[in-house]
Amino acid sequence: MDFNVKKLASDAGVFFTRAVQFTEEKLGHSEKTELDAHFENLLARADTTKNWTEKILRQTEVLLQPNPSTRVEEFLYEKLDRKVPSRITNGELLAQYMTEAAGEFGPGTPYGMTLLKVGETEKRLGGAERDFIHSSSINFLTPLRNFLEGDWRTISKERRILENRRLDLDACKARLKKAKAAEAKAAAEHELRVAQTEFDRQGEVTRLLLEGISSTHVNHLRCLHEFVEAQATYYAQCYQYMVDLQKQLGRFPATLVVNSDSTSPLSTPASAATIPVAPTAASAPGTVVESSLSPSDLRPPASGTRKARVLYDYDASDSSELALKSDELITVYSLPGMDPDWLVGERGNQKGKVPVTYLELLS
Repeated sequence: MDFNVKKLASDAGVFFTRAVQFTEEKLGHSEKTELDAHFENLLARADTTKNWTEKILRQTEVLLQPNPSTRVEEFLYEKLDRKVPSRITNGELLAQYMTEAAGEFGPGTPYGMTLLKVGETEKRLGGAERDFIHSSSINFLTPLRNFLEGDWRTISKERRILENRRLDLDACKARLKKAKAAEAKAAAEHELRVAQTEFDRQGEVTRLLLEGISSTHVNHLRCLHEFVEAQATYYAQCYQYMVDLQKQLGRFPATLVVNSDSTSPLSTPASAATIPVAPTAASAPGTVVESSLSPSDLRPPASGTRKARVLYDYDASDSSELALKSDELITVYSLPGMDPDWLVGERGNQKGKVPVTYLELLS
């Protein structure tokens, strides 16, 4: 390998001279050309833009892909200019497991049918997540990366050149002060004029690039609006999918909590308080009351009854239960002390306990 010894020695000399000059400036032993206040403000604004863009970019990447190993893998594929392999989302994987489980348990059973319905919704949620990640990567992350890897690198390069031009200018000023002979002064003045011209030219180039940060902000603002729109669309889709799933499964609470303290700050959510349950005299506030009361021994409440559609056939196990047929409509209500997984069902003159999971409660 050939080495240019003269160039290497020259570069080493320049490096040493720069180090001495920086040290003298810090100690206040040499003159330093100061930039105007507007230019300094542009520099500070550019640094702030770069720092916050990096933070926003990194955190958005974490939001879209929480797995750090996967992020590293995608980064390597990008640097190698290779296509990132298609990757199944967590929702889609869950849907796959639920579908396979339904096949094992029997798709005709209540549990199997519910697994299929929930699995289909999870698949749709996974697809919506995939679209959101893809849209955000293109419309939001890519412009931020382009700024950091393109415009900012150019700005950094021109700033380094400007700093070198300033050091050359200050060195020429120092030589002019030290010059004694007329010829030495003339040569120093010529070098000073040349250095001043190069410094001014480089300063103008750097200033134009720094003023372009305003255009960067406008571009990033537009990208931010697109990111918000993509996120809003994603969450709206997820909400609609879950509402549709709730309609298929029927909206009822998993547990019914009795609380006779009307002043308690812990109130039941409106979506869960669909079936009124009255507390008994012996029940403590905030406890679930369970008993083996026979529904035929008690009258239905004056209020709180509602219609329900039967989802699946159900055979009564004893005389206290009511047999059900799929798709029929019955009247249901809750009684004090009942197990929260059961309701009282009425069909004409027939009455008995019915399981909540076999019903779709209608408003």
